[in-house]
Amino acid sequence: MRYFDHEKLDVYKIAFEFVMATESIINQLPKGRAYLVDQLQRAGSSVLLNIAEGAGEFSANEKIRFYRMARRSATECSGILDICKGLHFLEEESYLAIRSLLLRIVSMLTKLVRTPSIRQMEKQALTSQRCG
Repeated sequence: MRYFDHEKLDVYKIAFEFVMATESIINQLPKGRAYLVDQLQRAGSSVLLNIAEGAGEFSANEKIRFYRMARRSATECSGILDICKGLHFLEEESYLAIRSLLLRIVSMLTKLVRTPSIRQMEKQALTSQRCG
């Protein structure tokens, strides 16, 4: 079976798990808080989609740019979840579990952005283009 590049990334798998977990939180939110639902859905989806888009890029700088956007969206999700917890829409156990996923995602994305191998891949590609 063939896979897309993003499907091979552990961070993508965890981000997918996060998006699925947000659905249960969204179902717990009161009807009058549609703005929180919308923001959480958008930011959560943005994490996943930017990881996928970054993995599909050839340029190391573009990969890094998408991974950084995914990281920013993950921290936005954290803020949204803090609001939900502060307004008592989220139980402590649920909050800690989903927060743990976000911390893993942010940590993994930070490592991807700082990984010299991404920049090394771009240098190798440029060198092979010049030689070929």
